[in-house]
Amino acid sequence: MQHTHGPACSHAHDDHGHGHPAHHPEGGHAHAGGHAHSDAHSHAHGHHHHTPPADWNRAFAIGIALNLAFVVVEALYGWQADSLALLADAGHNLSDVAGLVLAWGAALAGRLQPTLTRSYGWLRASILAALGNGLLLLLAMGALAVEAVQRLQSPEPVAGWTVIVVAAIGVVINGITAALFMAGSKEDLNLRGAFLHMAGDALVSLGVVAAGLAYLKFGWVWLDPVVSLAIAVVIVLGTWGLFRQSLHLAFDGVPEGVDLSAVDACLRRLPGVKDVHDLHVWALGTSHVALTAHLVMPGGHPGDAFFTDLAAELEQRFRIHHPTIQIEIDGIDDGCRPPVRPAGKG
Repeated sequence: MQHTHGPACSHAHDDHGHGHPAHHPEGGHAHAGGHAHSDAHSHAHGHHHHTPPADWNRAFAIGIALNLAFVVVEALYGWQADSLALLADAGHNLSDVAGLVLAWGAALAGRLQPTLTRSYGWLRASILAALGNGLLLLLAMGALAVEAVQRLQSPEPVAGWTVIVVAAIGVVINGITAALFMAGSKEDLNLRGAFLHMAGDALVSLGVVAAGLAYLKFGWVWLDPVVSLAIAVVIVLGTWGLFRQSLHLAFDGVPEGVDLSAVDACLRRLPGVKDVHDLHVWALGTSHVALTAHLVMPGGHPGDAFFTDLAAELEQRFRIHHPTIQIEIDGIDDGCRPPVRPAGKG
């Protein structure tokens, strides 16, 4: 079957400038059961690997240096002022430094080229780093909550102004660091982990400032551990989404924002496609989405333009950057079970 235009998953299709032909030649071979068919594979050429830009190195370096210096200052003054909130914040800030190092290492690992033994490179490092960051935050906040409950049973006075000044510095440092990763957090789960760490730290420091002011005004010695406990709960609630999503991706779950039913419907609407099976979508890394699918096309190989346009369509509509499409003349049952469709999805 000869096509004079590319796929049409949607009503409108723009020229995305992916004018590179698919690099896998057509070739027939025997599939399970002895059925002969042709397969052609397509990848989104121009190969948009969506690697974090070089300036993330600068952001990570600045964030780590600022927070490491602040950990020393905060721990010293927290010990002198006997403030659990300051000491806990210093400990949490230290975990943030570790989290930033982890996220930076993963971002650098993602740039490593694929090899014969690691055909996808180290892209999954970003998923594991996001998972590690989420787990690190949950553990740090759990330790803070336990310590706050213990301190609440026997509250002690703190040096109010010392607490306020040091924590205020923390608000500024953590706020600046969080701002460095704000833009990237919208697109990359690994950077979102770094952002949540720093935004959470800014919130902790802000709570410590409020507790210090209230202590000076009302003399409430119990407020310091209560504020620490409340902030720990807020951060756990905010971190749970990061932990859940990164764990989901670690087990090859369909990335958030990709509707597998919509992808299936898109492929079925392609000209010449009779059926779709073996459809899988998963994350290679926190900003790299892959797809594999078998298209049953009785008319045969549709031509390279078909794959070029389909790759552009999948990237535009679903942010799928690495599609691999296999063409079959007849539908072949290779034992791969289709995804279970949620009730009401048809």
